[in-house]
Amino acid sequence: MNPGGQTCKRSLGDHRLVRLAVRRNLRGFHERCSNPRTQYQGLADVPPLHRLPYITQVTRESRFSYLCNQCGRCCRDKVITISPYDLIRIARAAGLSTAEAIGRYTLRRGSLLLFNQDGKCAALEGVACTIHNGRPLACRLYPLGLEHDSNGSRFIALDPAAGSAGVYGNDSTVAEFVEGQGVASYFAGIDLYAKLIERFRDRIIAIADFDKIELADFRRRAIREALAESNYDYNPLIDALFEADSVCAGRVLIDLPLSAHIEALSDLLARESDPFRVASASAMLALSLGYRPDTALVMRW
Repeated sequence: MNPGGQTCKRSLGDHRLVRLAVRRNLRGFHERCSNPRTQYQGLADVPPLHRLPYITQVTRESRFSYLCNQCGRCCRDKVITISPYDLIRIARAAGLSTAEAIGRYTLRRGSLLLFNQDGKCAALEGVACTIHNGRPLACRLYPLGLEHDSNGSRFIALDPAAGSAGVYGNDSTVAEFVEGQGVASYFAGIDLYAKLIERFRDRIIAIADFDKIELADFRRRAIREALAESNYDYNPLIDALFEADSVCAGRVLIDLPLSAHIEALSDLLARESDPFRVASASAMLALSLGYRPDTALVMRW
């Protein structure tokens, strides 16, 4: 049983369908923002049929603004992946250890935000976020999203939540909106953790005998293990990714800098002799940072 009490186990195919569904619901803002008088308040005011013009990304220079009216609609029925840095910030905002925050607010060993049976985020009370100062990057960027791939990173425009009281407009740019959400430390944290992915790859190459291991099957099993919400194997590396306080024996971002967690993970990685554990943790790390999990398992000899 995982911390949130869920017993379902999503397959890799399920997550690809979620990603596809999200992408099909992405909408751009170029057409509506070409009219300086246009503002939409939730779905009711969005033109029917096509809602917003279909587009998968916006640029930092795109005209965009959003006024949150604290209706709580965007805090329901979501799939939100959180990074190790997100988890630390949640714990600090809630006054909990990282292990306690995993149990209270997450699924999948700390990498998914927990939404209760009624669809509400576990951190939502009424329409108020109880961890607002430490809310995850995805929540700070909403109603924008962020995608990563081999070509870099880009912002994407998300559909309004059904019944949302948020007001969309074109009073600023995407860059100005993002800058105002307090995300600089989040991006810096993601960059630090992302540098670990190459170390994970190097460790896999050092300890795996690929004369005896079929690489494609090895990758598939590692990704499936990383995505599992229950019935997963014990993996100290995955535990250490999110239980920063435990592995560092101190409160990260209070008693210790974030670099202490990076160093502790590096030390643990250097001692791990099971290539499958390393691969599963590497896929989990990539996934939590917003990358495709298979990008962490591209071996370069």
